[in-house]
Amino acid sequence: MLIAFDFDGTLSDSEMTVLLGEEAGVAGEIDEITEQAMNDELSYAESLYARADLLDGLDEERVEAAFGRVALRPGTGDVLDALSAAGHHVAILTGGFETGVEQALESTRSSVDTIVANRLPIRNGALTGAAEGPLIEGTKDDALADLAAEVGVDMADTVAVGDGANDLPMLEVAGLAVGYEPKPAVEPHCDVVVSSMVRLRELFEDEGVL
Repeated sequence: MLIAFDFDGTLSDSEMTVLLGEEAGVAGEIDEITEQAMNDELSYAESLYARADLLDGLDEERVEAAFGRVALRPGTGDVLDALSAAGHHVAILTGGFETGVEQALESTRSSVDTIVANRLPIRNGALTGAAEGPLIEGTKDDALADLAAEVGVDMADTVAVGDGANDLPMLEVAGLAVGYEPKPAVEPHCDVVVSSMVRLRELFEDEGVL
């Protein structure tokens, strides 16, 4: 099977742009934009470009400090390791940033098969205020379908786990849609809702995934 996770708000309770905003002194403004996007009040692309613009000029050292604070939820590593051991293709499809995802996984010695994420360009030692990557204008349903085709898995044999509005596309097309503490606009589109990694593992066991 193909198991695809969102990252910010799902595998991690960190929000990368908020952590970066704390380093830049604009966390409040970024948090407000993030909430608007997660509740489907603002398109994800609009929200990400707006948040990146607020980070313009943040120096690379502070960027690294922010990414270093990204942490996985307790029990996440156990779930990822169990899925991999069961032979599933495990992916992270996130509008967050590749560096933060990789550092969080490394900190717990966990790994996944595929990471599809965005990037914040750095020039002359500081963020440029831009954002780039496949999941800004691109959507997670296409990313999930492309990956399923690449690894030879039918869409019926996919699982998507997410919490926010930008996860809706992949939740709607996956064989099993799991909401992890989903936002109010997202919950009606989920087949099942969980609120802990322990419960998520139990769900995978109940569904015969593990």
